[in-house]
Amino acid sequence: MNEPITVTYVLEEFLKEIKQEIKDVNSKIDIMQKDITDLKVGVTEVKIEVRNIKEDVKTLKEDVKDLKKEQTFFSQEIADLKGVKSLIVPIVVAIATALMTLLFRLIPNIPLQ
Repeated sequence: MNEPITVTYVLEEFLKEIKQEIKDVNSKIDIMQKDITDLKVGVTEVKIEVRNIKEDVKTLKEDVKDLKKEQTFFSQEIADLKGVKSLIVPIVVAIATALMTLLFRLIPNIPLQ
């Protein structure tokens, strides 16, 4: 029962099978190498795009910072204009009062015919 089993193969056929298997493996390796090369190219393109996006974001941050400065400036200017606007009414009232006072002082000096 413990006798070894012997299988007879023709060496030439066995070697042909091994060669075919090696060719199949080489073919698969070539395909994988091409895929890896494609991935490397893709990664390089992605890195370039990321770099460009980072530059764009940096530019946008600077633009936003400038816009905030402009907004602050214009807000201050508008506040100053509102302050001047609130002074216009008292100035007009003062001028009107002065003119009316002058007019009333001149009325008694107007000769009646």
